[in-house]
Amino acid sequence: MMPGRLGMPIAQEPLWISWHDSNWIPILNPTNVMDYFSEKSNPFYDRTCNNELVKMQRQSLEHLNNMIGVEYILLHVQDPILYVIRKQHRHTPTEATPLADYYIIAGTVYQAPDLASVFNSRLLSAVHHLQSAFEESSGYSRYHPNKGYTWDFSSNKALTDKTKTQTKKEPAPVKEEASSLFQRKRVDMLLGELIRKFPLPLPPTHQNPSQQQQNNANGNIKKEPVDTDARAEASGGQETGAGPTNGGEGERGSQGGMLTEIKQEKSEMKPPPEKKMKFN
Repeated sequence: MMPGRLGMPIAQEPLWISWHDSNWIPILNPTNVMDYFSEKSNPFYDRTCNNELVKMQRQSLEHLNNMIGVEYILLHVQDPILYVIRKQHRHTPTEATPLADYYIIAGTVYQAPDLASVFNSRLLSAVHHLQSAFEESSGYSRYHPNKGYTWDFSSNKALTDKTKTQTKKEPAPVKEEASSLFQRKRVDMLLGELIRKFPLPLPPTHQNPSQQQQNNANGNIKKEPVDTDARAEASGGQETGAGPTNGGEGERGSQGGMLTEIKQEKSEMKPPPEKKMKFN
């Protein structure tokens, strides 16, 4: 066994143990807490104390002030959860030296640590954390003949990312609910009937302005229809004969020929040839 405080084994170290009696816990109160503490199974109770002598003589605890030796007194009460009992060595009716304090929380007895134990525990904990920090920081130091000592925390970052990835739980996939018979058959039929009753309107076709300009430039000019009856009335009501008919056809033919010539001229327009220099 490893030695504890004052060279005692850890199993016998009073700061590492506790005691309770389940039969006393429901009825524990300030009047019987000293009887509860003086149970034979309590490892914190000293059988050679003055309390045991007073108890054997069936006297009250007030006689402890007139005795010399080790005794137990009820120091503090916070009913019904906390009781503090002190072990002390009495020298005179007005002078006593404290030896140890015990606190009872919810019926369980513990020994309160002394000031030296508290300081030793805090110092040991601080030294342990400082030593661990120095050992961890020394693992990140790197030495190069040209650069000297540097710090490299990339391995720590990779280890941290790996640990986070391992500890991160993947969310459970959401199970899709199966479709019903109504959704698989009836909905499609209803949608088909609605489309047949209310067909979607076709969007109007608009001619591109750039294409229209290009057609006008290429000479795609629409011909206006010629009303022969109106022309006949304008000529004075003359009967239609071979002469006027032929004349009208000649005019239309001449107009068509002019339009054809204009189209050909526009389509056959070429840049003038370059003039060459003549050398004598």
